[in-house]
Amino acid sequence: MPSPIPPLPPILEWLRRKPAPAPAPAPVGNYPPAAFYFTVSFGTATRDADCSFQEVSGIGAEMETETVVEGGENRFVYQLPKSVKHQRLVLKRGVAPFKSRLVTWCRSVLEGDLSQPLSTELMHVHLLDEKGEPLRSWSFENAYPVKWDVEPFRSNKNEVALEKIELTYLLSKRLV
Repeated sequence: MPSPIPPLPPILEWLRRKPAPAPAPAPVGNYPPAAFYFTVSFGTATRDADCSFQEVSGIGAEMETETVVEGGENRFVYQLPKSVKHQRLVLKRGVAPFKSRLVTWCRSVLEGDLSQPLSTELMHVHLLDEKGEPLRSWSFENAYPVKWDVEPFRSNKNEVALEKIELTYLLSKRLV
C-alpha cells in the first residue's frame, strides 16, 4: 500500500491558495501597429505606384544641447537646448525605371549643376491598418534628395537590385 502524501510545509501552503494570475489585457485598438504596411507620398500624389518602398527609416528627431559650466559649481553642468536635428529619411526599393517621377526628381537635384533652385517636395509617410487607413502619419516639409545609391550587384545571390534614396528636410511633424 502506497504511503500517503505528506501535507505541504506551512511556508509553501500559500502556493495552493494563491489565485490564478489575471489574463493579460487585450490590445487597445491597433496597438502595437504592424510595421510592414505603409505608404510614402510625394507632393499631392496620395497613391502612386512610384512611391512603393521596401523600407523607410530615419523618422526621428534629436535635441542638440550646449554644455555650460557654471563657475564654482563642480557637481553638475547645464545642458541647454540649442536646436532640433532631424535624421535623414532613407527610402529603399527595387531600382525604378528611368522615366519614374521620383527618379526624374532625384536626377534633377543630384545631377544638376545647382544653377537652378532645388526642387523640394512635401512628403508623407503613413503606417496603415488592415483596411489601408492611416494609423500613424508623418509629414516632411521641403524634402529633397541628398544621396542616391544603388546597392551592390552580386553574381552569387538571387536578389532584387535595390536603390537607396536619402532625403533631408526642413521640418517633420507627426500628424496622427
